[in-house]
Amino acid sequence: MTNKHTTDVIIIGAGPCGLFSVFEAGMLKLHCHLVDYLPLPGGQCAEIYPKKPIYDIPAHPSILAGDLIGNLLKQIEPFKPRFSLGERAESLEHLSDGSFRITTHGGEVIEAPTILIAGGLGCFEPRKPALENLASYEDHGVDYIIKDPEKYRGKHVVVAGGGDSALDWTIVLADIAASVALVHRSQTFRAAPDSLAKAYALAEAGKVTLLTDAQVTGLLGSGQLEKVTIAFTDNSFIEQTAEYFIPLFGLSPKLGPIATWGLGMERHGIKVDPVTFMTNVPGVYAVGDIAEYPNKLKLILSGFHEGAVALHSEYQRLHDGKKHVLKYTTLTGITGFDS
Repeated sequence: MTNKHTTDVIIIGAGPCGLFSVFEAGMLKLHCHLVDYLPLPGGQCAEIYPKKPIYDIPAHPSILAGDLIGNLLKQIEPFKPRFSLGERAESLEHLSDGSFRITTHGGEVIEAPTILIAGGLGCFEPRKPALENLASYEDHGVDYIIKDPEKYRGKHVVVAGGGDSALDWTIVLADIAASVALVHRSQTFRAAPDSLAKAYALAEAGKVTLLTDAQVTGLLGSGQLEKVTIAFTDNSFIEQTAEYFIPLFGLSPKLGPIATWGLGMERHGIKVDPVTFMTNVPGVYAVGDIAEYPNKLKLILSGFHEGAVALHSEYQRLHDGKKHVLKYTTLTGITGFDS
């Protein structure tokens, strides 16, 4: 049975600009449904550099990217947004009543009169290792993102990578999986010191196997992954039992299916009206890094502004141009949704 939803605004992209747009929509009494290919909200800030300090967020001389996402999620709690995570927005249909239908690659169907594309630089896809038979094991033991850690309970897991994501998931899986091995091509990790300390402590306790100066070079198994071959820089090899291989080598931005939706494109983004941030399709807006217009500044701050203007513009369009009087939150407070 198709998983179908209706809402007021579909937001494609759950990075900081998409999340803040939920707040602006909520203040206009518009419900939101966010779609993002990543397994957690936050975009690059959560997946690639959660420990990276950001210095240009107003009133925060410095804030970690992960903390910024945490604050944004807390800020939008009263408006009860719905999330479809680990889902890529695959197709856009124009419905007879003027609204839109988005279908995800996983088969979810979402309908709304308004679409706000806040997809950053596009759909972030995992960087895949150059293994000859990799594709044959995808969905048969090879995963690029972790949607539910419980999937790996009692299983033998090999994680590859040397960044925050690889270290953090190794630490999480240490208490869930039957065994966890972390494979990294050097002895130097690109992760937060706290994560490194935890990983080394788990290794000393025998709960994690750290294999450095090494790479996974082969996948073995009949239909389902059973083992991986690991090559070391000293030319030695081992075969490691692995029911799951999770290469976490970062993400590569690609515009993906959005490029086929009939939207006006400019350079590697979507061309918008700088007054309203509407695309060439009425009811479809683009904000954040994916939006292109003269004098564009690719800053989180700018994306926050663009989302606010886009939603207020759409509110007026939906209400036949009726003037909307902006009321400051200092006067109105925050009134969320009951359901």
